[in-house]
Amino acid sequence: MAGAPESPSPLPGQQRPRSRFAAGLPAVTAERIVDAALRLTVERGLDSWTLRQLASAVEAYPAVIYHHVGDRESVVRAVIERVGAEIPLPDAGLHWRDFYWQLLADLRVVLRRYPGVARRFSLYGPLIPSIKPLIDRGVRVLQRDGFGEESVTAYNLLLGTAAALVSKEDDHFAQPLIKPDSPEVYAEARDTEDQPGLAALGRNVYERVKDPERLAAHFTEFYEYSVQVAIDGLERRLTRIHP
Repeated sequence: MAGAPESPSPLPGQQRPRSRFAAGLPAVTAERIVDAALRLTVERGLDSWTLRQLASAVEAYPAVIYHHVGDRESVVRAVIERVGAEIPLPDAGLHWRDFYWQLLADLRVVLRRYPGVARRFSLYGPLIPSIKPLIDRGVRVLQRDGFGEESVTAYNLLLGTAAALVSKEDDHFAQPLIKPDSPEVYAEARDTEDQPGLAALGRNVYERVKDPERLAAHFTEFYEYSVQVAIDGLERRLTRIHP
């Protein structure tokens, strides 16, 4: 990629801008840029900061970001690379059920720290170097414990389920104005006598949304429930692979 100057040439009659060193500013590096992008992701979500805001965070011009890292999508991939490196890998000797229960619990903790990354996590997968060891170990554990040719499919089911659930949770907190969590909405639905299924859902959600503590615990409980059901379903599948 062609180099880009960190400061523009002065116009006639203007003084040349002082160097970063002379101004007491630290040098801009790819590492500092990604550090700043991670902070912005924690604060605003991966899709809610601009390249200009990132440049401001490192006190440089947007062209400097392009020079050191690339376009915005290149920065996003670098962020996902960092996040992937934070995901703890369970012991490869664990039984597959224990391995995935631990892995997916830790995965949610890490991904929720960086809103918006979960949506890209499944999309990029093996294109991100830090995620490759997770994929390799995750598939090998399933191969070892009897899933055979279905190991990759089982892996995709488990990781895809987890990433989708975290992505939904990210969206819930990022878009508070569009989620229908008003107690009044569900209070009305719970009294729908001619639609008992809708009424059951209304009662369930009404009790949750009117209690902040229950609402806060809902996503953890639903995530754990979904992971448990996925694991139970795959264990049942094993009995068909090995009747």
